Amino acid sequence: MEEEKLYDYASFGQRLGATLIDGLIIGFVTGIVAAFIFRSIVSNEYAFLEVDEEVLAMTIVGLTFEVLVITFVGSWLYYAIQESSSKMATLGKRVVGLVVTDLEGNRISFARASGRFFGKCLSSSILYIGYIMAAFTEKKQTLHDILSNCLVMQDR
Repeated sequence: MEEEKLYDYASFGQRLGATLIDGLIIGFVTGIVAAFIFRSIVSNEYAFLEVDEEVLAMTIVGLTFEVLVITFVGSWLYYAIQESSSKMATLGKRVVGLVVTDLEGNRISFARASGRFFGKCLSSSILYIGYIMAAFTEKKQTLHDILSNCLVMQDR
């Protein structure tokens, strides 16, 4: 007799939908933060006349780096806090009806959710092969799911 399937694993389409929603949310917030940061260099319309071009270029590079760091840290906290919360999902995952669990279907810790987030960096850095793996694994796990011993399932 075949073992009964205990979980309905997230489909590629559901995961993609959740990722797009989360990306829009993070992008919107990042855009607001970036606007406030970059506004600091153009708050005075005559500031460019008094500043050397090299200084201006270095200022823009520095502010861009700040935005990238804020985006990275903000994204990490967005995913890790929500996925380790009692909701067990980001806003995007909640919209499409998904939760992130450990291998037994339990809520994950902040540390495990953080590891899963940082694993996404690896999944992305190898030409997104870490994400494509979900199509070929029994439990539809990505590389970062496997590394963090997590599952993404449909919320019941």
